[in-house]
Amino acid sequence: MKLSSGSLARLINELAGLPGIGPKSAQRLAFYLLNAPLETAENLANAILEARKNIRYCSLCANLTDAEMCPICADPRRNREVLCVVEEPKDVLAMEKVRAYKGLYHVLHGAISVRDNPGPDQLTIQQLMNRLQKGQIKEVILATNPTMEGDATALYLAEQIRPLGVKVTRLAHGLPVGASIEYADEITLTRALEGRQELNKQ
Repeated sequence: MKLSSGSLARLINELAGLPGIGPKSAQRLAFYLLNAPLETAENLANAILEARKNIRYCSLCANLTDAEMCPICADPRRNREVLCVVEEPKDVLAMEKVRAYKGLYHVLHGAISVRDNPGPDQLTIQQLMNRLQKGQIKEVILATNPTMEGDATALYLAEQIRPLGVKVTRLAHGLPVGASIEYADEITLTRALEGRQELNKQ
C-alpha cells in the first residue's frame, strides 16, 4: 500500500539524501515544512538556490565565499605570516569559533587518500605552494584531521613545504586520533593550537 503521495514521497526521499538525515528525520522535516507557512518553505528554497548560485571559492584561500575574496583574507588585521591549512571549509568555521587564531587559512577540499582518490593533484596543494613561494608566510600550521588520511596529507605537505624554508607545525595536544576538527570543542582546539609542534623530517 502506498502511504504517501508522489510529491510527499519525493520530498522525504530528497531530505533523506542529506548527510546525517535518516528516514525518520526526513519524515519529520517534511511534515514540518508542509505544516509551516508557505513563506517558510519558500525562504528555505530561495536560500538554497541563492547559495548554490553565489557561493564560490575564495581566490586566495579556496574557502567558500560569495565574493572574490573571503572576509578572512580581506581582513587587514589578520596575521599574514601564519597560514593554517585545513581539509574543509567547515574546519575554518570550527577554528574561528575558538578565537585563538589570528592568521590566514588555506582549504585543501579533502585529504590525500592512502587507498583511493583524492590524490595530491585533486586538492588545492598547487595553489597553496604558489602562495608560499611569494615568501610572506613564515609558518604553516597543518590542521588536517588526526586520521590516516589527515596524517598522510600532513606528511606530504611538510615534505613539499620544507625546501621553501617555511616553518611547518602540526596541531598537537588535545585532538584524539581518528577525531575530526569539526567536532572538537573550543578548549580542545585552543590547546591544540597552543601545543602545535614543528614537524621534523622523518
